[in-house]
Amino acid sequence: MQKTLPAQSLQAQVATVLIAAGSTADEAAAVAANLVLANLSGHDSHGVGMLPRYVDAVLEGGLKPNTGVKVVLDTGSLLTLDGQRGYGQVVGEQAMALGMERAKTHGSCIMTLANAHHLGRIGHFAEMAVAQGLVSLHFVNVLSRPVVAPFGGADGRYGTNPCCIGIPLAGRAPFVLDFATSRVAQGKMRVAHNEGRRVEPGTLIDEHGQPTTDPGVVVVPQSNGLFGALLAFGEHKGYGMAVACELLGGALTGSGTWHKPTDPTVRAVINGMLTILIDPARLATQATFEQEALAFVDWLRAGPVASGFDAVQIAGDPERAYRAQRQDQGIAVDAQTWQEIVAAGRKVGVSLPD
Repeated sequence: MQKTLPAQSLQAQVATVLIAAGSTADEAAAVAANLVLANLSGHDSHGVGMLPRYVDAVLEGGLKPNTGVKVVLDTGSLLTLDGQRGYGQVVGEQAMALGMERAKTHGSCIMTLANAHHLGRIGHFAEMAVAQGLVSLHFVNVLSRPVVAPFGGADGRYGTNPCCIGIPLAGRAPFVLDFATSRVAQGKMRVAHNEGRRVEPGTLIDEHGQPTTDPGVVVVPQSNGLFGALLAFGEHKGYGMAVACELLGGALTGSGTWHKPTDPTVRAVINGMLTILIDPARLATQATFEQEALAFVDWLRAGPVASGFDAVQIAGDPERAYRAQRQDQGIAVDAQTWQEIVAAGRKVGVSLPD
């Protein structure tokens, strides 16, 4: 039976487990808040269901609590940073704070972040930037288990490699485009598997390279010990974007790329991220930018609405609607995921209600 909990209560329980796993109270609060915000935003794939994996990663040594971002190079508008396998929610925010400061000073900043543990929902970092009036672009690679097949391939060769773009819209809710370059995020397959659901055709291939709708093929090893794979969105176009994210987020940052067999027992998730931050106020196009951006968004929304839709939306609208709803009604966690969270708590000596 699923549990529905108020965001504040869920956040407190997650923080308790993180503290028991070795985090300071401040770090635990920051990570728990980020996970719960993902749930509130409708992205359960990046929410509290990640906690069991984080606990396992700490226990195996792949995730290092209380580790901050290290500045490797700082030339003002160029930053090279190392996350040192600290919680991505923490080192990611630290990196963004540095990058946004430089962008405000110099007009732009190109920032690389290597070796961060799972950064979570990349849209969070774009939201940080647009709140400061900055445009942000993020290219991320994922070193964990290669769960996405290349276009024309029949097994997993790389990660879900997200891309994110944040654009402020003067006086309006911002445009925040945040998507995995796979057809769907890996975490959404975990949620579907735990809920006992099938997924849409064209999303997955099984361990033999054949189409399937069973999300379990990318969540648990199959009878032969192998996994299936996700497919890229948009066929060759999404695949091309994924390769770009691997080269920019993994190779350019120094965080590393996929080119070796994987150990499916390793629980750490390592992200590299290239971030580009731009201050429109320093481009001498601020007035035109604001006017034209709002005019275009208004033009989109003014068009006729297709059958089956309530309105024409822009990226960021669904997350804002989910937040309003879930803040009011609470966050639902399926029974399997909650039991996994309870089990994770037991591993570090915390008893959560079943």
